[in-house]
Amino acid sequence: MSNVQVSNEAIAPNAKRLLWAGFMAILAAGAGFALRGGIFDNWGKEFGFTATQLGAIGGAGFTGFCFGIIIGGVICDKIGYGKLVIAAFAMHVLSAVVTFGATSPDNAYRMLTIGMFIFAFANGTLEAVANPLVATLFPNNRTHYLNILHASWPLGMILGVAAGWLLDDKLQWHWKYQLALYLIPTVGYGLMFFGQHMPKSEASEKGSSLGEMFKDVGLLGAAVVCYLLSLFFAGNLGLPQAAAYAISGALLVVVGIMTKFSIGSILLFFLFVAHALVGAVELGTDGWIQNITGNLFTSQQGKALFLWTSAIMFALRFCADFIERRLKLSPVGLLLTCSILAAVGLQLASRMETFAMALIALGIYAVGKTFFWPTMLAVASDRFPRTGAVAISIMGGIGMLSAGLIGGPGLGYSKDRFAAETLQATAPAVYEEVKTTEASKFLIFAPVNAIDGKKLAEAKEAKERTDAQKAIVASDQTGDRKTLKADSLIPVTMALIYLLMLLYFKTIGGYKTVHLEGTSAAKVG
Repeated sequence: MSNVQVSNEAIAPNAKRLLWAGFMAILAAGAGFALRGGIFDNWGKEFGFTATQLGAIGGAGFTGFCFGIIIGGVICDKIGYGKLVIAAFAMHVLSAVVTFGATSPDNAYRMLTIGMFIFAFANGTLEAVANPLVATLFPNNRTHYLNILHASWPLGMILGVAAGWLLDDKLQWHWKYQLALYLIPTVGYGLMFFGQHMPKSEASEKGSSLGEMFKDVGLLGAAVVCYLLSLFFAGNLGLPQAAAYAISGALLVVVGIMTKFSIGSILLFFLFVAHALVGAVELGTDGWIQNITGNLFTSQQGKALFLWTSAIMFALRFCADFIERRLKLSPVGLLLTCSILAAVGLQLASRMETFAMALIALGIYAVGKTFFWPTMLAVASDRFPRTGAVAISIMGGIGMLSAGLIGGPGLGYSKDRFAAETLQATAPAVYEEVKTTEASKFLIFAPVNAIDGKKLAEAKEAKERTDAQKAIVASDQTGDRKTLKADSLIPVTMALIYLLMLLYFKTIGGYKTVHLEGTSAAKVG
């Protein structure tokens, strides 16, 4: 490997077209994700689903993505990006067909769950293409262009939420017509990718084997993935804990055999851990933030605040290069700054009392979370080129697994715990009447008997609340505030990790992009 100076120019004449094709692909994912989230209430009304069933359907969106990006990342350097794009396009169309096949309560749960999984698998496959492709096309300016690529996600979310707001809440279109809208950007990325030559990654160009690509991941990096997979096997698939650990352990042994039991890079291990935290605080919080802000204010204000944070992310992701140059920040310095901002924003959000304060607090949080995901991918690509698409695809899978298995459930547990503790302290007799019989559990934390969801809904919807109902609603809101405060500890932990990385790079002469000897990306500029 070499630290030679490289050109800032793209390495292919069609680089910008491929960049915008990837942009359109992730936009389709973001729009589809938002549209599906907006029609959950339609599915519940039409097919009689419980909140638990709707949550399971939505959960297929996380797991499908994880398997799509990890499998796609492992094989894309061997079969080529083009074949994966075709497969993702076919799966996006198939997802719509399967989902539209939900016609009755008898088949709806199965069809919607399968459709969601296929849709998410397609999204993951596209990211397994787009991330390493853009990193390869712009080898010496990855932070800037990966942030541009991922500006499409908040834009897709904005378009999806806005379309749902208009077509569902106002015009009351049938959910199938609303969902079909994501096929428009799907056709768009298909046309933009069609007939285009796509360059190989540095590792693939050098002819690296899969085992060589996995060496920097090694046993340390694989252990992070295998732990998250053990949570998936035990929680989502319902396997016994011993079986979940056994399967994950077997996968770890496979990686060991592939890499001749390489320990892997300690730096990449910490990047994987940090990205698990990114998934928890960014996507996990996004999954709950409309619910929390809608509870503290109104449902419409909750949607408006979600659009506000998404708009900030979209605009700022075009500015990563400018911010780095003006503030003279390395990518790791940018991540450290963003962690501090995210922590401050969440702390302020836990105290927000007015809509104006919410705009400020969540605006600061949005600025902080803007650069996490794409800049993490850029750092992994810059420092570990011999991993090809493997490291950044595994990183994306780790982020999504963490969001679905730790971030989302963890925040839900926090809401249950803090609300229950508050009600038990302020109105113990009321708590005894409304607590659930089955305790909420999360990882190693103590079980808690939450406030019953139906009784909480009754208290919120009551026009003239009793003293007991007032106590329930107040406790629920206090639980939301304490949850945001606890959530802020995640970016604090990330800041410590990034600070250690920054100190490490100072000891080796500063942050530099590493390139493999003998590849086109390593040409002197």
